[in-house]
Amino acid sequence: MTTNNFSPATVGWVAIATGASSILAVICLALMFTVNQSFGTANDVLNGIVGISSVILAWMLYAEHRARSPLLSQVALVLALLGAIFVVIGSILVIFKVTGFVLAGFYTSVGNALIGCWLVAFCYSMQRGDGFPNNLITLGMVVGVLMAMGFLVIPGIVAGIDSMESLPWYLTLGVVGFLATYLLYPVWTIGLGRNLLLK
Repeated sequence: MTTNNFSPATVGWVAIATGASSILAVICLALMFTVNQSFGTANDVLNGIVGISSVILAWMLYAEHRARSPLLSQVALVLALLGAIFVVIGSILVIFKVTGFVLAGFYTSVGNALIGCWLVAFCYSMQRGDGFPNNLITLGMVVGVLMAMGFLVIPGIVAGIDSMESLPWYLTLGVVGFLATYLLYPVWTIGLGRNLLLK
C-alpha cells in the first residue's frame, strides 16, 4: 500500500480516531438533549475535529488513490479539503454564536456531503485493486452517497434559515446525510483502520 511515506498503522490509527471522534460527537449531542446544554459545545468542537481528521485521512490515502486514479484523486482531495473547511465554519458559527445551530448545522452538512463525495471517489478507485476488502469498499460507497444527501440543505444556507419553526419539509431530508456521517461513517473509518492495522 502506498501511503505518502506513512505506515499503514499510522493511517489506520488516524482512521480509527476519525471514527471515534464522530461517535463522541453523537454521544455529546445526546447528552446535550438529555443532561446539559453545555455538551452542545463539545459536540460542535468534535464536529470540527471529524472534518479536520477526515481531510488528514484523505491526504494520507492520497498516494494510494493517485496510483489508481490520477485525476479523480486530485479532485477528490480538493473536495475533502473543502468539506473540512465547511465543517469547521459550521462549528465556528455556532460556538461563537454567529448563527444558531440550525444554519450552522447546514454548513456542517454540506461539509460532510463533500467529504462523502471524496469517500465515494476513493472507494470507486479502490475497486480496481486488492488493497482493501470488497465489503469495505462497497460500504464506503454507500456511506458516501448517503453523506452526500447533506447537499439537500444548500437552499437553507442560501435562504439564511436558522429556525426549526421555519424549516421547510424538504430541508429535513438532509438529516439522511447527518445520520450517515455520525452513524455509518464511523463504521467505515474504524473498519478501514482495523484493516490497515492488520497489514
